[in-house]
Amino acid sequence: MTDMRERLIVGLDVPTVREAEAVVRKLDDDVIFYKVGYQLAFAGGLDFARELAKSGRKVFLDMKLLDIDNTVASAVENIVKMGMTMLTLHAYPKAMKAAVAAAAGSDLCLLGVTVLTSMDEQDMMDAGYEYDPHTLVLRRAEQARIAGMGGIVCSAEEASAVRRIVGPDMAVVTPGIRPAGADKGDQKRVMTPADALRAGASHLVVARPIVKADDPRAAARAILAEMATVK
Repeated sequence: MTDMRERLIVGLDVPTVREAEAVVRKLDDDVIFYKVGYQLAFAGGLDFARELAKSGRKVFLDMKLLDIDNTVASAVENIVKMGMTMLTLHAYPKAMKAAVAAAAGSDLCLLGVTVLTSMDEQDMMDAGYEYDPHTLVLRRAEQARIAGMGGIVCSAEEASAVRRIVGPDMAVVTPGIRPAGADKGDQKRVMTPADALRAGASHLVVARPIVKADDPRAAARAILAEMATVK
């Protein structure tokens, strides 16, 4: 179970630090890895992320950086100092190369975001992309590997194909994880925890099914137990 705790990332998708603190208290030692994204970051969540890291927990900072090379590099240098475990940026080749250079020598795992799990083929067309989601995910996975990134973020539906491209060592982090019978919410490409691991995911991001559960600790334990069935 301890090994699975290294692979389950609970998304603190709540509006205030106080609520995030309450979630962490409820989950206690059953969860050691948390995601801090935009919603919490802009409500004092960056300082909270630092405190989580200082307490010995792992933090996945989901900022999806994308800017000119120098700006990306400067941001990554400061994030390294925060003690974060993982950081996302959009998987554009120049941004990834700048981030990798800035993080060199640190323990920060850089993750390239391929295609958001809330997007389907129609969404891609509406955004002006000539690729369907699956094709673009694989293209960006290859670019992330070439850039020297620590891993990528993709839907669990693409995890198997992505794993073949990036090999055994890169992280494959999959959001959009939903236990059987759970509400999909705004996610369109989802998978159960066990199936995601079997498909090649190294880490699973789970937010609402745990954070919004009547008993978050029991929900987390159930997911960890399901993950532990995968050999």
